[in-house]
Amino acid sequence: MARSVTKTLHSGEIDLHVGSRIRLRRTQLGLSQEKLGEALGITFQQIQKYERGANRVGASRLYHIASILDVPISFFFDDMGNGRQTFRPQPPSPMGEVAEQRPPFNKSAHPSLCVSSEDQALLSRKETLELVRAYYRIPKPVLRKKILDLITSMTDTPAAD
Repeated sequence: MARSVTKTLHSGEIDLHVGSRIRLRRTQLGLSQEKLGEALGITFQQIQKYERGANRVGASRLYHIASILDVPISFFFDDMGNGRQTFRPQPPSPMGEVAEQRPPFNKSAHPSLCVSSEDQALLSRKETLELVRAYYRIPKPVLRKKILDLITSMTDTPAAD
């Protein structure tokens, strides 16, 4: 049965998604593939393979990556959908009934914390990362707030607080 479950998981898609989330967080922190590889004791080529989804990241390695990138492991699975499209055991089983009764893993108790794919695309842009890094280098919180208010006043839609 494990063999059929593995096939129905679309592991290549999951590996690609996890890899893209590793890349997103690594670039948000300004880490190179080489620096992340050094921290993990592996080569930057291996990091490249993880990020492209060419190699699967094992559980213990993902745990270490999450620790280094300072995110919960769930971060790597955010925005994957509800999982019902990717996990369907072929024969009916008690496991399927349990899966149908549980709430989807990616549904936050706080909907405002969920990031849309459009927002995720914006967050992964180089310009956005540079802006965020510059913003947090401003030493005074009051000044940062004033800059945020200024930028928000120049847009046509108010920001949610």
